[in-house]
Amino acid sequence: MFSFLPLLLLLLLLRLRLGWEGGLALALAQEEEEEEGEPRPWLRAALALPDPMQDSHLEPECRQLLAGFANSSVRLSGCLVLNARPVTLCQKCHRQFREVTEQMENITRGPGNTTESNPCAKSLLMSDRLQIVVVLSNFFIDTWKKANCANCLKNNSEGLSNSTVTFLALFNESLACFEHNLQMQEDNLLLGNRSEVCKNCNVTYKKLNDMYIHMQKSGQQEESGEQFHLCIDVEDAMNITRRLWSTTFNCSVPCSDTVPVIAVSSFILFLPVVFYLSSFLHSKQKKRILMPSKRFQSNDSSVNIQEKNN
Repeated sequence: MFSFLPLLLLLLLLRLRLGWEGGLALALAQEEEEEEGEPRPWLRAALALPDPMQDSHLEPECRQLLAGFANSSVRLSGCLVLNARPVTLCQKCHRQFREVTEQMENITRGPGNTTESNPCAKSLLMSDRLQIVVVLSNFFIDTWKKANCANCLKNNSEGLSNSTVTFLALFNESLACFEHNLQMQEDNLLLGNRSEVCKNCNVTYKKLNDMYIHMQKSGQQEESGEQFHLCIDVEDAMNITRRLWSTTFNCSVPCSDTVPVIAVSSFILFLPVVFYLSSFLHSKQKKRILMPSKRFQSNDSSVNIQEKNN
């Protein structure tokens, strides 16, 4: 019986050795299947290294924010291009612009309104050199500022201001008056003779022009001396109307300040004439006062003769 013990021990040692070699071969095979140069999962966990696939895949929340900004940017871009001529982008694209700004605020706003603690802001705005989201957002903001759209909108950009609505109504009324009178004169209209348009649309055009001047003065007073511009929609509409009125229809509006200007100009022109005339009369009168009389001359001559005889 005891002669079998060495044989059993030998078999047990052989079994243990084969099992260890098989486990080692399996581990080596798993290591060969992993990509070259990548830390193994157990080593990455031990060293607390970040997962290399983490940056290549956005979190669902961040991807949703990115999609929202992309969709709003597409809508705003299309609106700006479609309303480029005639310029109506401030009155027709303010909702799309507000949507883009809200989407950008959703990306940058993290817990406590801090960018540092917002992982979506880091991955979408600061993860690469190009920063396409930031570039697009700055482009929209700069375009909106150059157009001065805030000067035609309410404080919260929720709609057009009252003065802008009034101006645009007068603008549409002026264009309708031009078109109506042109149709009436279509048969007997001669080139350069648009007297009916000038006569029938004079009141409407004057109201529009006065409203534009009033809006400019009001804006300059609010800006306290800084250079003020109305929004591009209002400026373009006024330029179109003035070109039609003065160039196309050859009309003119009599200025109410013409009489005072003529009076002041006439006074300035005649001022040198009055000055020289008064100087001439004054010098002539002075010479007349200083001229001695003939009686005094005869007395002086007799006195001189007597002195000579003596």
